[in-house]
Amino acid sequence: MSTERANLNPRQRARALRSLAERTFDLVVVGGGITGVGTALDAVSRGLSVALVEQGDWASGTSSRSGKVFHGGLRYLEQLNFSLVREALRERDLMVDRLCPHLAKPEPFVFPFRRRRERPYVGAGVLLYDLLRMTGTRSVPGHRHLTRAGVHRELPGLRPDTITGGVLFHDVRVDDARHTLTVARTAADLGAQLASRVLVTGLLVEGGVVRGVRARDLDGGTGLVVRARAVVNATGVWAAQVQAMSGRPTISVTPSKGVHLVVPGDRFEGRAGLIAKTDDSIFLIRRWFGFWLMGTTDTRWEHDRDDPAATRADTDYLLGQANRWLRRPLRDADVIGVYAGLRPLVSGRTSRTAGLSRDHSVLTGPPGLTTVVGGKYTTYRIMARDAVDAATAAWAQTVPPSETERLPILGASGYSALLDQRRALAAETGLKVSRIDHLLGRYGTLTPDLLDLMADRPEWARPVTGASHYLTAELHYAARNEGAVHLDDVLERRTRIFMETPDRGLAAAPYAADVLAEELGWDDDRRAAEVARYRSAREADRRALAAASDDDAVNARRSLRS
Repeated sequence: MSTERANLNPRQRARALRSLAERTFDLVVVGGGITGVGTALDAVSRGLSVALVEQGDWASGTSSRSGKVFHGGLRYLEQLNFSLVREALRERDLMVDRLCPHLAKPEPFVFPFRRRRERPYVGAGVLLYDLLRMTGTRSVPGHRHLTRAGVHRELPGLRPDTITGGVLFHDVRVDDARHTLTVARTAADLGAQLASRVLVTGLLVEGGVVRGVRARDLDGGTGLVVRARAVVNATGVWAAQVQAMSGRPTISVTPSKGVHLVVPGDRFEGRAGLIAKTDDSIFLIRRWFGFWLMGTTDTRWEHDRDDPAATRADTDYLLGQANRWLRRPLRDADVIGVYAGLRPLVSGRTSRTAGLSRDHSVLTGPPGLTTVVGGKYTTYRIMARDAVDAATAAWAQTVPPSETERLPILGASGYSALLDQRRALAAETGLKVSRIDHLLGRYGTLTPDLLDLMADRPEWARPVTGASHYLTAELHYAARNEGAVHLDDVLERRTRIFMETPDRGLAAAPYAADVLAEELGWDDDRRAAEVARYRSAREADRRALAAASDDDAVNARRSLRS
């Protein structure tokens, strides 16, 4: 169960805004993606006073558009980046064993071989992948080699003429948006003051030292100054722009666009996911609940960083990669969901973003400002720890070491015991066991909060119109407890309806808007505007997806808005 402080909603946001304007904090964190909320959690768990501001919704940038896997990164072994792989594997296992077992599930992958000579090379790499694990637990199983027949038992959907054998290993699936949101709520539960839709417009510099930020409440329109002993810039692909507000820019960030496709679960036969090498990267097909998720691309993005677009070239590339392996080729009509995100890569000399390192950088300067950039979702906790260490290094007081390695996020503590009660919960509530499993996999030990809502209002146990794999109570909970204030917050991040329904959530939009109107006090005009805004965004996606290039996609979206 969470405390009242962990419930993000308009009342909490109003209190946080008052606090931001009235107090001086130890740290102000800028950025509400996983690195920012992870930094806020790390700092507040050390006893520091923390404010966090985000210009959009929680995880509305890169952190809701990742590959949705905690992983060590097999391809980084080829770059001989053993330290990054070791660190990431340790973090991956921590997520399953302790920090968020309700949100992190081990998933099998098969690396198939086209030629017999691949077995020693790839097998050695996967063996090293397992040996680099620094934990003694085995919540994430190790690898095993497969014969040709073994590969086809795991992946009967593969073309039989292309395989000589393979190796099976595991990584960990995660719903990135829900995980980021839950880390944010955990930070709030410990006392961090969080406010979304607050745009940083400048840094407060006094005597050459950064002492806070100037910001504007995008909902209320008012300006405010948030004072602090130090500022942490955790804005990902926007990090260079925020640092430049100090007048002393020192970094350059290259945005790399990654596109993923979603296809129904019956379009590919398999008990495991697929991982295969491409010319310069890797291609994966992985389970996403009742669907398959395919990715990714890795190309430069040179347009507005707020709005990356998937194009015809991206989908053609991914379908082409899939059809190299599949017995039953995929077509455009099989794709029900598409999303594009930007990875923040610290620029190198190569023009190919796939060749840039995913190691993170923590930079200090000018005094009072720390910038953390780069890295990968899996190692967010390490990035957050390093950022707080750097931001407080010059302080006279001793700051305790990071606690987050031993700090489960909300919904994690007691999860395994509640999971054992799943059938009893189903019998008690009248819900199917599959519904209880769905809730436990999204909310963990916060699930009783949802069950209480449905006990009080039985009609909230109804499936969502247009997205029957979600329950109406989840929409109410998103507004009451999870900080959703717009329709897209719910359809794109609190749930994943926009990428799990063939119509991209258009049928669910009016129903969800009715729920949010009840919770947030919208009038008919506001409700209609939210639905229209969501429909316009999906039409912009459709036009971009028909475009041949990034330039054409951007122009297609602009034509809709003009």
